[in-house]
Amino acid sequence: MDYPEALEELVESLQQLPTIGPKSAQRLAFWLLESPEPKALRLSEAIRNARCQIRPCGRCFNYTDQEICQICSDPQRKSSVLCVVVQPKDIHALEKTREYRGSYHVLGGLLSPLDGIGPDEVRIQELLDRVHEENIDEVILALDTTVGGEATCLYLSRQLGPKTTVTRLAQGLPAGGNLDYTDEVTLGRAFRGRRRVEDLNPQ
Repeated sequence: MDYPEALEELVESLQQLPTIGPKSAQRLAFWLLESPEPKALRLSEAIRNARCQIRPCGRCFNYTDQEICQICSDPQRKSSVLCVVVQPKDIHALEKTREYRGSYHVLGGLLSPLDGIGPDEVRIQELLDRVHEENIDEVILALDTTVGGEATCLYLSRQLGPKTTVTRLAQGLPAGGNLDYTDEVTLGRAFRGRRRVEDLNPQ
């Protein structure tokens, strides 16, 4: 049996969400239709508000509803240390550890030449500018331990040069793992056990 056009469009739209297949999309669509109208419309309004109000921070590219995010505007943060992550969700994972009180920089992706993602497709130049302009002493590379993460770490360590101390989260992070799925204790140990990138990649 074919669904009405509006319902079919809703199911197809829900399938665009991560990990949502056809059956899950159908269940969600029927849940939305069978829920009280204010409850369903509240979800729609929340999505609309988030899309309209949330923007990248003008300094670190974390998500915020202000020009500058709360972390960047916090005078208690250590401004001479910069932690580089891939996505804003990684910042929230690291903040839960309570091990880090410096600044962040969101790259927005990892280098992947086979996929056409080079240095110009992620925020590497913005990172280099910040390191120069803000007198950063240490850059912590908190990137996924994937092929793309390894390639990006190596590229950044070479671009940052010997004047900046470049460290990387090492202890406790499994190879091929993503920060988003790593527990707080493991992330905390990784921060405490970080090492210089050149020590991890001996020539």
